[in-house]
Amino acid sequence: MTDPSWISSALSAARPQAMGAMLRYFRDLDTAEEAFQDACLRALKSWPQNGPPRDPAAWLILVGRNSGIDAVRKRSRQTAMPDEDQISDLEDAERDIADRLDGAHYRDDILRLLFVCCHPDLPATQQIALALRIVSGLSVKQIARAFLVGESAMEQRITRAKARIASSGMPFETPGPTERPERLASVAAMLYLVFNEGYSTSSGDAAARAPLCEEAIRLARLLLRLFQTEPEIMGLTALMLLQHARAPARFDADGEIVLLDDQDRHLWSRKMIDEGLALVDKALRHRTPGPYQVQAAIAALHARAARAEDTDWQEIELLYGMLERMQPSPVVTLNKAVAVAKVRGPEAALALIEPLEERLCGYFHFFGLKGGLLMQLGRNEEARTAFDQAIALANTAAEAAHIRQHIDRLTREAGAHRVQHSAAPH
Repeated sequence: MTDPSWISSALSAARPQAMGAMLRYFRDLDTAEEAFQDACLRALKSWPQNGPPRDPAAWLILVGRNSGIDAVRKRSRQTAMPDEDQISDLEDAERDIADRLDGAHYRDDILRLLFVCCHPDLPATQQIALALRIVSGLSVKQIARAFLVGESAMEQRITRAKARIASSGMPFETPGPTERPERLASVAAMLYLVFNEGYSTSSGDAAARAPLCEEAIRLARLLLRLFQTEPEIMGLTALMLLQHARAPARFDADGEIVLLDDQDRHLWSRKMIDEGLALVDKALRHRTPGPYQVQAAIAALHARAARAEDTDWQEIELLYGMLERMQPSPVVTLNKAVAVAKVRGPEAALALIEPLEERLCGYFHFFGLKGGLLMQLGRNEEARTAFDQAIALANTAAEAAHIRQHIDRLTREAGAHRVQHSAAPH
């Protein structure tokens, strides 16, 4: 129980709760992080000798709080002591913290910590980086590698995020019942951003970015334990599980993208799919549908199809129609067009997406789909133009390579047509 791997797992699992409590005590991210890090160092010395504590999170909170108070007092030799409300909840350290940390207290600490990281004043990239550093405990080096930027640049990004929060005058009080749904929605959106940073990757950097998907799922599961009756959190967790279950089949041996219809479904993670499907079913029983639940229901239809041709595209089209009403977006309509093409043909799908071109003129997937639909209709020159635009907008080498395959096919077909034409009798 005291081997290094167990200790590392225990520290990682306890981090969100302990960091949340440190933030409640000290109301400052840097102080909270320093206090937690000091508690972890003491745990690495103490736990191998004395055995693991009954409640690792409570142990870390007690030790970290005392360490933080000591640090504040040392600094006060040069500066005036902070006001009492800057070091909140200085109760008797001999109390049994494990017994005081009831579910509501724990939940509010975690929610407060996550909400600080997804502060609306922060750009999305800073929100994600801060959550991965503060809540998940990933090193700056790990985060920089996942974002494909330099370590110093990522350090600056995180430092700027902390400074903006410190200067914003953001209240650290526990969110009230009216605020909680809004804050929870912000946290969910931020977690899905983390997931998508890992999911929208090329095979070349998949190993570096896969941990972002795994961390988003871990934090979503944590939220789900805290808010067990929230169907949208069930939906979010299910959506990420069902999407990540397909990871082993998304690229071939050469690193080329494998479309959903062509993936080897035996490679999909059955364990993740089963967990995701159970959450979808549980969420839908609440009969309060939301965007994450609808997206999870779409992913579930793909997961339940043993073969691509078994997919219930009519139901998927209906679900995308529901998502359009809940969350109107040209991207949602673009995704709906894929289902429309399967159900009613490429001409109907093309008519659906053509009005979107002005709004999606910088979106790779718009031109990829448009080119594919035009190719199905035999409008090959128009398809080639759309594919050229898609390549210009590709986010990864794998995306560009996938489109080039279509262009190569058009070139081969055009060559075959010329040969046929020249061999025909005059």
